[in-house]
Amino acid sequence: MSILIAIRMYLATLSLIGVTLAASLASYGTAAAKDVYVGATVPARQRIPIERIQHTTWDALLEKYVDDRGMVDYQAWKKSATDQQKLDQYLVHLSAATMADRIDKRVTLAYWINAYNAITVKGILREYPTKSIRDHTSSLFGYNIWKNLKVRVDGKEYSLDDIEHAVLRKLGEPRIHFAIVCASIGCPRLLAQAYTPDALEEQLTANAKAFFADRSKFQADPTRETLYVSPILDWFGADFGGSTAERLRQIAPYLPDATSQRMAHSGAVRLKFLDYDWNLNDKSAKSRRSSKS
Repeated sequence: MSILIAIRMYLATLSLIGVTLAASLASYGTAAAKDVYVGATVPARQRIPIERIQHTTWDALLEKYVDDRGMVDYQAWKKSATDQQKLDQYLVHLSAATMADRIDKRVTLAYWINAYNAITVKGILREYPTKSIRDHTSSLFGYNIWKNLKVRVDGKEYSLDDIEHAVLRKLGEPRIHFAIVCASIGCPRLLAQAYTPDALEEQLTANAKAFFADRSKFQADPTRETLYVSPILDWFGADFGGSTAERLRQIAPYLPDATSQRMAHSGAVRLKFLDYDWNLNDKSAKSRRSSKS
């Protein structure tokens, strides 16, 4: 009988330890994953229609720090208190937007693409020097840049995940995946200019073509009847169509040559996914790697 009591006491102790440990871990996770806000909380009376948001400051910063390959000079940007302040001011300006039920889709797309990219750059500058955004995307406990870095717009909070999945993907424009940039080499290039409603179609087309012209993101092998594409087309395949054939037809106009376009239109090809490069799209780091090779 005494052995049975001892066993019950032992099991009860283990259960208590488990509950205590779980509570401690939950508490740690909550404390460590504190949200970080950019922009500002703008009173309702000071907000302006989204159509009046200007992207000129962001445009000037991109022209200064981003090259034609989409690589960012984070090192120089980090050293400039003035330009970091300009980025902060731009994010405050974005926070002043009000949304309406009927907005030109081009206005909405340009606004949120710019917002996503600007917030991401801000998030990287907070952590720089760093080698990869994945070093700041904790899956269990701690800060996750995609979930905890937020902006307040028109009375709502938006994380990078919210902007991508709850806003942009719902707009029915798959080319956003060649425009929003998660600060990685595997991403599309960061366009060295702000997206604007008037130039949006041209900008999305140009960046889609640049994406597929990059052999790290697309290759065609006619002899094996195989197309090798970025895993972006795997992760977000549904945005490009309900079947592989539909997805290939969707991207065909942006492929780099007639052969690959014909293969995509045929639909009778195998699709394989390339590796994704999570290294930071850091101009300084790329220069250092090139000098060592």
